Amino acid sequence: MSNKISGSEILIRSLIDQGIDKVFGYPGGSIIPVYDRLYDFSDKLHHYLARHEQGAIHAAEGFARATGKTGVVIATSGPGAMNLITGLNDALMDSTPIVAITGQVQSTLLGKDAFQESDVVSVTLPVTKWAIQVRRPEDIASAVARAFYIANSGRPGPVVIDLAKDAQTGVAEYIFQPCNFIRSYNPDPEVAHEIIDEAAKIINNAKRPLILSGHGVTISKAEDELISFAEKGDIPVGCTMLGLSSIPTDHPLNKGMLGMHGNLGPNINTNKADVIVAIGMRFDDRVTGDTKKYAPNAKIIHIDIDSSEFDKTIKSHLHIHGNAAGVLRRLTEVIDKNNHKDWNDSFSRHAKVEDERVKARETNASTPDGKMLMGEVVSKVSEAFSHDAILVTDVGQNQMFSVRYFSYTRPRSVISSGGLGTMGFGLPAAIGAKIGEPERNVVLFIGDGGLQMTVEELGMIMEYNVGVKIVLLNNNFLGNVRQWQHLFFNSRYSATPMVNPDFKMLANAYGIPAIDVAHRDQLDEAIEKMVSTEGAFLLNVNIDETDMVFPMTPAGHAVDEILLNATEYYKPV
Repeated sequence: MSNKISGSEILIRSLIDQGIDKVFGYPGGSIIPVYDRLYDFSDKLHHYLARHEQGAIHAAEGFARATGKTGVVIATSGPGAMNLITGLNDALMDSTPIVAITGQVQSTLLGKDAFQESDVVSVTLPVTKWAIQVRRPEDIASAVARAFYIANSGRPGPVVIDLAKDAQTGVAEYIFQPCNFIRSYNPDPEVAHEIIDEAAKIINNAKRPLILSGHGVTISKAEDELISFAEKGDIPVGCTMLGLSSIPTDHPLNKGMLGMHGNLGPNINTNKADVIVAIGMRFDDRVTGDTKKYAPNAKIIHIDIDSSEFDKTIKSHLHIHGNAAGVLRRLTEVIDKNNHKDWNDSFSRHAKVEDERVKARETNASTPDGKMLMGEVVSKVSEAFSHDAILVTDVGQNQMFSVRYFSYTRPRSVISSGGLGTMGFGLPAAIGAKIGEPERNVVLFIGDGGLQMTVEELGMIMEYNVGVKIVLLNNNFLGNVRQWQHLFFNSRYSATPMVNPDFKMLANAYGIPAIDVAHRDQLDEAIEKMVSTEGAFLLNVNIDETDMVFPMTPAGHAVDEILLNATEYYKPV
């Protein structure tokens, strides 16, 4: 009696043996054999049908970001595979572990321009950690094991397995053999004691140290280590956007967000610091501003699992190639207990100015038409969920306002498209996050432009009863582009005003309850209704189209050259 099974079943069993019980996808001709076998394993491997392949991979990203597990997406050949490209690039930029499985035409047809054939491996190599085409069923199990090891080790990222149709239909024996070693691939490098000691000496001698906490802290589950390190050294912490929930919002050493729309304190004091400890971050241009004027007085210690990031943008005095959690534990053991009260107090003075500006702006915002500001909406929603929800954002003003005004108490509470800035990411990512963490509240802030890019994924909410709370910050504009047009292009609003549909009616068509919030005096009651309603909900909020995100460091300026409004730069006393 033969123990051989089809390549499709080998794939399904390999996923299950990797601990996968949820996948996202969209079927098609070249992947039908896999979906046929999936039918028999639906009790062990739950498939969520997206309405578009881009929605499927963004949902897998949201799942991965919320859980720390590898997200899995399945698509067919040709257009199905090509529709994954944006999500693969997004996952690569934001270090998100994804295994994408694509169907491919039969191996005998490869290179002959067969129906729905595309060169998936060549196209995806620039936007993945690894891509492979499998043409034989006996190679599937090892390819899957290798893919999962690569995707979620070292600096995580996406991988692609392109399965020829005859590999799916052919038969072979299946033996589960997990992969935990690949020659020449070292995802967890050892760090020499000498480097740790040298870094500790620099930190101990610092008068104005500053920690920059990036996404790598969350990826390596180093939140506790970050807090212990910061507390022992009494070192203030500034966070990149994706690093925001690496430390609770109300922690006294958390000084807020870095970058273009970051808080005054960490941005101003970046250029006053004498030592910067950068952890799991890549010195993105939105964080550094003009690199020639960045941190001129600081010795920079850069900790990262990816050595290619060292000196790529900002030259470091010392770089430590290793896992953030392990490096921080060792550093905490050897640094001195310290006190930097005056230095920490300087952040508070900047924060006071910022708070006064925000309060003044909200006080003056009581316009007769009742239109609201994004910041006030985000703050009220965050408070309504006791600052304990998972925040998911789309891209644009909604993103910047929500990450600035939402508060966090737990790790993995911020999911946003950082490096690629993908509009349309928000809705499917929120769905994936809620599927991955069903016991946590998931709140999506999104603009009217971004929602309409992947609005079809409301179908996933309807079909699987996914309880995402959607707050639509609706200003009938592509708001972020409008802001730049206002500030830098003489208010020439080219292709940014939007004529929108009836979003409440649209949500109702998908069985999702919704409220239109037209006036400020309706907001509190509407939020209460959203919170108390079980399952999904859409809050369509009438936003003042002139609302703009400040503070703002204009592109090309130094990180401490900060606009407080359209014309006034911050001049710290």
